[in-house]
Amino acid sequence: MAFSVNTNAGAFLALQNLNKTSSSLSTVQSRINTGQKVSSAKDDGATFAIAQKLRGDVAGLNAVKGSIDRASSTLDVAIAAGEAVSDLLIELKEKAVAAKDSGLDTASRNSLNSDFTQLRDQITSIVSNAEFNGNNNVENGGDAIVAITSDDGSNTITIAAQDLSLTGTNVSITAATSISTSALASAAVGKIESSIANVNTALSSLGSGASRLELQRTFVDKLSDSIEVGIGNLVDADLAKESANLQSLQVKQQLGLQALSIANQAPSTVLGLFR
Repeated sequence: MAFSVNTNAGAFLALQNLNKTSSSLSTVQSRINTGQKVSSAKDDGATFAIAQKLRGDVAGLNAVKGSIDRASSTLDVAIAAGEAVSDLLIELKEKAVAAKDSGLDTASRNSLNSDFTQLRDQITSIVSNAEFNGNNNVENGGDAIVAITSDDGSNTITIAAQDLSLTGTNVSITAATSISTSALASAAVGKIESSIANVNTALSSLGSGASRLELQRTFVDKLSDSIEVGIGNLVDADLAKESANLQSLQVKQQLGLQALSIANQAPSTVLGLFR
């Protein structure tokens, strides 16, 4: 091999290997810092694009969870109102049946009618206040409960409104219903019994809707978790492996620096030829 002080092939080769080691070391350090083997499109464009698409799906599912949670809360309020109305109707029936007794004195009948009126009007109070986030599912002309179920918002679950007001179809008694006479009490009993049946049917419908929302929420949770695991499989780094690589590359870097130093000193041996 010719001796030259102008061109040091050994130093060039040592420098190339050192640069390659430094580049690999930088890659490993980035993976350790981020915990990902693919943290940007520069690392692996195809894999990064797939991961981003999946992250978009997860973001959409997070919106689905929020929608289902809001719908469930609205439905919980509606069910609570329906149960309260059902309980009130049972109390109203008790008062009305008692008022059917033709042998009641005026004071007793007036007392029963007063209690009946208070309970009847409480239905209106409960129904009008059964609102969540601006939605009331049990008032006259109430709002249907809608929850999105797909990550693009194209699919929904709709739970129909149930009118439990005194002006609706489910509750047969009205704001004018009273039990001030035996005849009126007898008529009220029939209306109350049909109202109890209708309200219980409405509650059954609301309960079925609540079960459906709960099942959908559980499914969305599992689906979201599965997608996140899939993203991890695509982009997450094996830190145990990267730790081993880091130590190996650090040793190679030190050896590369030593080799470059030796190669840089080689031309100085030419001086020995002139002594």
